[in-house]
Amino acid sequence: MADDNDLELNELAGGASPAPSDGGMVDLDEVIADVPDKPRSAADLEAVYDIPVQVSAVLGKSSMQVNQLLKLGRGAVVELDRKVGEAIDIYVNNRLVARGEVVVVEDRLGITMTEIIKTDRS
Repeated sequence: MADDNDLELNELAGGASPAPSDGGMVDLDEVIADVPDKPRSAADLEAVYDIPVQVSAVLGKSSMQVNQLLKLGRGAVVELDRKVGEAIDIYVNNRLVARGEVVVVEDRLGITMTEIIKTDRS
């Protein structure tokens, strides 16, 4: 009988394959063959289309003391750490995913992605 730290093969493979009866080694290729492949087309991703995400465009940042913040009034200018024309950061769910530029669309502000940021998933 296995102790609490040992996992049965059917636990690892989601119950798809029985554990070997002879107590021998498990062929990893057989276990991996039972795992579905990654989505290959947009239709495979339909299940996630309606999941809401938060998109933020950060023009720049500034830090100040609370007493300085309280002195700000209408028309006050806060200097940011970016220069005119410098790319803005685009976050999705608080993760940096792209850089872009501010654009005007009719009477609203918008953003255009100019660079996609690829990060290693750890």
